[in-house]
Amino acid sequence: MAIRSSLLLSLLFQACILWAQNGRQLPSWEKGMLDIHHINTGRGDAAFAILPDGTTLLIDAGDMSETRKRTLSARNAKLVPDRSKTAMEWLVDYIWQFHPKREKAHLDYAMITHYHDDHFGEMDSVRKTVLPGNYALTGLVEVGHYLPIKTVIDRGSSFPIDLKDPIIQEKLAKNDKYGMIATLTNYWKFIDYHSKTNGMVHERLLAGRRNQIRLKKEPEDFPGFSIRNIAVNGSIWSGEKDRTYSLFSPGEYPGENPLSTCIKISYGDFDYFTGGDISGIGPFGNSDPNSVESHVAPVVGPVDVATLNHHGNRDSQNIEYVRTLRPRVWIQQNWSSDHPGEEVLRRITSKELYPGNRDIFSTVMLQPLKEVIGERLDEYKSQNGHIVVRVLRGGKSYKIFILDDKSPDREIIANYGPYNAR
Repeated sequence: MAIRSSLLLSLLFQACILWAQNGRQLPSWEKGMLDIHHINTGRGDAAFAILPDGTTLLIDAGDMSETRKRTLSARNAKLVPDRSKTAMEWLVDYIWQFHPKREKAHLDYAMITHYHDDHFGEMDSVRKTVLPGNYALTGLVEVGHYLPIKTVIDRGSSFPIDLKDPIIQEKLAKNDKYGMIATLTNYWKFIDYHSKTNGMVHERLLAGRRNQIRLKKEPEDFPGFSIRNIAVNGSIWSGEKDRTYSLFSPGEYPGENPLSTCIKISYGDFDYFTGGDISGIGPFGNSDPNSVESHVAPVVGPVDVATLNHHGNRDSQNIEYVRTLRPRVWIQQNWSSDHPGEEVLRRITSKELYPGNRDIFSTVMLQPLKEVIGERLDEYKSQNGHIVVRVLRGGKSYKIFILDDKSPDREIIANYGPYNAR
């Protein structure tokens, strides 16, 4: 009886701690922690990571144009927390709030997964142009205008086609409804200006490498931390040293999504994978063994946390991929009413594909999808809010915090864990 009472008191105490944290600010990052913030602006993907020694990394800065009807329709998420700032101004404000150096912050790395509007911005007729530099403010360009970036990493521009070739640009522009070429031209102008005036470094992600994105401040204190480049441009790490193989030939352009940069972050026992908009389902709904998902899965292996590829679109998370990665936590970075596909939700929740519990979180869930999928969405632990993965010192355990995306104060509205890293 005494043991039962003691256990009950312990559980009650833990519940009180969790309740007390809700409504309060996220405790500040401390040296030894790995924080990964999945930020909801309503305009695309953005994830901000503070690595164990304080090195910082931004992954994507989605910024869809509001001049298109789709962006302001019921199909798309709303700009949050409100319309007093642009999406990228809110993103910078978020980073300032949680960066160890606050308003004196800079980004050590910023990585763009691929060249779509919901990942790196979109040019339109109302974007503000700034001088000097003569570039327009959208996406990563706008982030970098307000927040210094030391190194920008992307998939490059020369493979599998040369995006700077005028003939190729003209060909792509014919079906370029989201302004990729115009946005790229603006992005290159921004990089050129800051490379010359502020020493910004611009690199192409190199598949297979484990030292391209590295701790910059005190790496010797965290030998168990690394970031492995898994894939880019269809170049896949083989799993051996830095060796790679390619899925695509020169001149073979499969569209942007399969060319996404993919990385695996490891810290002690903890592993995290994010792969932009790669996919794994064929045109008729079957798992595609030749897809990027099918090729990266064996070299990524089981992880603790994975972001849903392509926002959970119905062409992603194939059977082999889900069964191989088998994360304890799935994170959906969402903005559209058709994400996730119902069949994707079936696969990632299936205990036939892999056993054990799993928790699913989304940055936003839109009403049209709720009306279609209904009760199945109740399997999500949280459907709205910024999602913070906080890995504790040493990488043995981690927690999930949900922050209020409707408030500029971003208080905790829910928290989960601790989870044991595997």
